[in-house]
Amino acid sequence: MIKKILWTSIFALIAGILQSTVLSHLALYRAVPDIALGIIVYSAYVNGSMTGQLAGFSSGILLDFLSAAPLGLNALIRTLIGALAGLLKGAFFLDFFFLPMILCAAATLLKAIILFLLHLLFSGGIPAYPLASPVLWVELAMNVISAPLLFALLKRFKNLLIKGAAADVK
Repeated sequence: MIKKILWTSIFALIAGILQSTVLSHLALYRAVPDIALGIIVYSAYVNGSMTGQLAGFSSGILLDFLSAAPLGLNALIRTLIGALAGLLKGAFFLDFFFLPMILCAAATLLKAIILFLLHLLFSGGIPAYPLASPVLWVELAMNVISAPLLFALLKRFKNLLIKGAAADVK
């Protein structure tokens, strides 16, 4: 299990670096796809809630060091999303197209809701997505469009990301 968490965190860190360097130059309305979130959702969905929580926390802490957000913000958000995505393990057949889109859309919306609640709780100290601006909706669309490609790519690394008998799943 530790190997899966470590590799998920490494992939999420690489994705975070790509998001903040290469993809930030291709941003539309200052929104970039959250590939690191998709990696955590994939790992949590195929490995379960415990792996999702631990991978979400460890990759979130690593991403916190890359961002200007308060330390622990990404860790909290990604831990919660990893735990919830992990609860869905085995609930659905891992379709190559629609399920990744639905999972990543739900994760992106959950991230926005958590940020909004933290924004209210800390009197504006935490930045939230403004619902009237297109940033959230563009990021949501980018995450949904990139999800099938991301899940297909991650499936190529199933020996690194999927534990035990789940590695035999096609």
